[in-house]
This record gives sequence, C-alpha cells and structure tokens, in this order.
Amino acid sequence: MSASNSASSPAAVTAQDGGTRGKLRTSLGAAAGTCVENYDFVAYGTASALYFGDVFFPESDPVVGTLLAFVTLGVGFLMRPIGGAVGGHLGDKYGRKPVLVAALLTMGIATVLIGVLPTYAQAGIAAPILLVLIRMVQGLAFGAEWGGAVMMAYEHAPRRRRGLYAAIPQAGNPLGIALANIVFLLSVNLDSDWAWRVPFLASSVLIVVGLVVRVKLTESPEFEETKASGRTVRNPLVTVLRNDWRNILRIIALRVVESCAYYLTATYLLSYITDRDEDDRGIALAGIVIASLLAVGTTVLSGALTDRIGRRKLYLAGCLLAVAFGFPMFLMANTGNPVLVVLIYLIAIGVIHAALTGTQAAWFAELFKTNTRTSGASLGYQAAASVAGFAPFLAVLLAESFDWAGPAGFYVVIGLVGLLGVATTRETWGPRERAAAEAADKAGPQPRANRPTAAGSEEAVRRS
Repeated sequence: MSASNSASSPAAVTAQDGGTRGKLRTSLGAAAGTCVENYDFVAYGTASALYFGDVFFPESDPVVGTLLAFVTLGVGFLMRPIGGAVGGHLGDKYGRKPVLVAALLTMGIATVLIGVLPTYAQAGIAAPILLVLIRMVQGLAFGAEWGGAVMMAYEHAPRRRRGLYAAIPQAGNPLGIALANIVFLLSVNLDSDWAWRVPFLASSVLIVVGLVVRVKLTESPEFEETKASGRTVRNPLVTVLRNDWRNILRIIALRVVESCAYYLTATYLLSYITDRDEDDRGIALAGIVIASLLAVGTTVLSGALTDRIGRRKLYLAGCLLAVAFGFPMFLMANTGNPVLVVLIYLIAIGVIHAALTGTQAAWFAELFKTNTRTSGASLGYQAAASVAGFAPFLAVLLAESFDWAGPAGFYVVIGLVGLLGVATTRETWGPRERAAAEAADKAGPQPRANRPTAAGSEEAVRRS
C-alpha cells in the first residue's frame, strides 16, 4: 500500500527540522518506562539463576531444578512476540502512547504479584503454576512495550539525530538491569524468602514514577500526521507481514546476537560462576551492576555515533567482538579471579551489548513506513527475544555434554548469526541519506511526511 504525501495535521506541520519541542522529554519518558520494564523482567532472570530452582522446584536435583527455573524464564520470552504483535498493531492503528501506559501498568502488577507468591513448600504444585502464568503476563506486557517506546522517541527526534534520541529509551534497559541487581545485592543477606521477594515488591515504586512520566507524554507527531492524512492501514500487522516480512527476518537475525549474548552472560554465566563458588555470587552481581551502569552511557554514545557513521558499521563491529569474546569469556570465568569476573561483564554488557542496543532502535525503525513501523520492528525484535529466552536453558544442556566449551561455542555461533543479519540488511543512514537530510534542512521547514527519511524515501522502503 503506497503512502500519500498529502496534507498533514497542524501539530505535525509545526514540528521543525530540529524535532518537536518535547523531544528530549519524550525520549526520557520512554526511557523511564523501559527502565521499569527491564527491572521487572531482569529481576525474574536473576531470581531464576539464584533462587527459584530451590523455592519452586525443590524436589528436583540441582541441575533439573536450574533447568526448570530457566524454562519458566523462557515462557515469558515465548509470549513476547504475541505482545509485540498486539502492541505494535495497536500502536500503528490507535497511537503509541496508550500502548506505553497500558504495558507498563500490566507489567508492574504482574511483577508485584510474583513478590507475594506462595512457595512450593507453602502451596505445592500450585506455586510453580502461578509463577508460570504470571510470567506469561510479564512476557505479553514486555513485548508490547518496546516498539511504542522507541518509536515515540524516534518520531519526535530531529532527523539528523534520530540515532541519539532513539538510543535514550534503549539506555533504560541497562539502567533497569542495574537497579534490579543492586536491589538483589542489597537483599542477598536477608533471611528466608525476603532475599528474592523484596526486589519484586520494590518495583512498585518504579512503576508509579514511570506511569506519572508516561501519562504526560504527547503522541507521536508522525503518527498523528499519518492518521490525519488517512494513511493508516486497517490491519498493520497483516500489512507488514505481507509487504515487509524480509525486514522482519533481518531484524530477528540482528537481534538474536544481542539478546542471546546478554542472557548467556547475565543469567547463565551468573549461575555458572555461582555454582563453581557460591562466594562469587556477590562479585558477579557487582560486575553486572557496574557493567550495566557503564552500558547506559555506551548505549547513548553508540546511538549518537551512528548518526555520524551510519547504523551498519557499528553493528558489524559489535558482532565481530561477540564472535571473538565467546571462549575468552569462559576462560576468564574459570580463573575465579574477581577482577577478571568483573571485566567479563564490562566487556560483554558494557561494550558489546550496549553498542548493539544503541544502534538497533533507529536502524530497525528506518526499515519500515510510519503506518506499519511499530508492528514490523516489534514483531522482529520480540520474535528474536523468544529465542533468547531459552539461551540459558540450552547453555545448561550444552555444558552437561561439553563442559564450558559448549556455552562458549554457543556464544560464538550467535555472533555469526548477527554477522549474517548485518550482511543482508541495508544501511539506512549512509552518506546519501545524510546528505539528503542536510540538504532538506537547508531548504527550510516542511511537513514531516514530505521530508526525506533516513530510509531514503517511502518507495525505497517499499522496494526493500
């Protein structure tokens, strides 16, 4: 379905080439929500690695208990593509903002409920069943949230700085991760179940803050313009699957390396290090916290760098680093040296993961037209996440057969998948696109629908 460059809504016409007046507030508001969402989702992963095997599956042997805990972790990831499809469809049809608020509220309620769940000792088989059901709700909410958040930031941003502004919500990911692990570090010495309950209950504070910030955001000017000019489509999800399925597959390949690499490091490796020496649990958690705080800055800087050099080059560098780091990462972990353990997380999370996430938002957005952008990017992004959710589970199985070399080889393979994604995905912000945007800026303000996009043109996007 071709896009018409007809009349725009008054709100969209007043948006100048420098982006909307509230562009920074919008990006920070989106980041506040992604911070809360990631806090909630990662708290579950950390609890799975450290506590849930004993709390909800106590009659299993240690290895089976860990496997079952990671399976419940993966269930949430399986729900994320459904959440992404539903959230993306609603975001493209009715607006980005309502989806952001609803997803955050749903995620928050589910997380607090985990904090008050009965254990297996208290409720028997009902306890793990309830845990899985709540985890499914978490997955739906998390899947629905991401697309709207980054598209809001991207579509409010100045044309030539969209990499930077779209990366700000992505920086909410490591910030939420850091906060979750800080709370786990603080609660690790608490008696009994409070060690894992407190982090889930504490998220209620972040939820209130995130909701207050997001309710005050204004709707995306590009969505309002698309809606006013009658360019929305009846069924965005079906439309993007029919017209842009190749780009969805490309996003899956690009996203798998980032998502799997993160969960192999932050979830499986945490469990691996703790199993070797329980005293190293605090060191590993501290490494994740320090690396996540570093990643906040690295993510934003990576987005800004892509505005200067393009999206593809930086992603290529991140994938090559992942391929090179797989085996050294486990060799460093096997030493038990606290400095090397922390360094693992600084490299894997603070550099590799952050460089990839900082590039994704703008690059993925630019592969689709406005009227199907949230649906397409969300579906590809969350479909890859559903695979990544089982990465710790697969790593445990590989370690049983091949010791640490199994998970290390797995890490290298997913880096190669990312390289395949880079090789098959076009640059959306290369020299030609940057030159066109600069020329358009010199020509003066235009309706946002008539301006050259990072993708080059609507026709260029359609042909891709």
